[in-house]
Amino acid sequence: MNETSMTVVGNVVDTPKLRRTKSGHWVANFRLASTTRRFDREKGAWTDASTLFVNVSAWRAMAENIAQSVHKGQPVIVTGRYYQREYLVDEQPRTSYELEATAVGHDLTRGVASFERIARPQNAPVELDEQGIPADPAEHIYDFAGAEGGTEVDLDTGEVRELAPAG
Repeated sequence: MNETSMTVVGNVVDTPKLRRTKSGHWVANFRLASTTRRFDREKGAWTDASTLFVNVSAWRAMAENIAQSVHKGQPVIVTGRYYQREYLVDEQPRTSYELEATAVGHDLTRGVASFERIARPQNAPVELDEQGIPADPAEHIYDFAGAEGGTEVDLDTGEVRELAPAG
């Protein structure tokens, strides 16, 4: 399978948003800004090129770890698969690009970090009804991209909020 893989070094533009899909998987999204700096010998000074903004998504345990570890303004390095997605808005074709992260870390050329391994249970306990049959969790799980809205976790307070319906 041919996939376009890339690594981007830059600063986190906004606070990562942690959401849960209808199928129960966590996903974190944030934007990354990367600006190339070069030394201009004629001017004797550093100059900035244009800024590349990249939408980043991460799934499952990495999404939870990003929500707890990565904050707006921090320098990070993201490696992943680069995707182009096409969709329609008011019958007009649109294209978006997204970097699906396979690894995210702080850029240690610009600071120090501390690592803490997190142990999460592999399987969540199954709730049973009065008859001993597994309960249907579908009432409690939302697809944040769908018409039903979805949920979002406030990383400062831990509050879970419902998102407005799409559309």
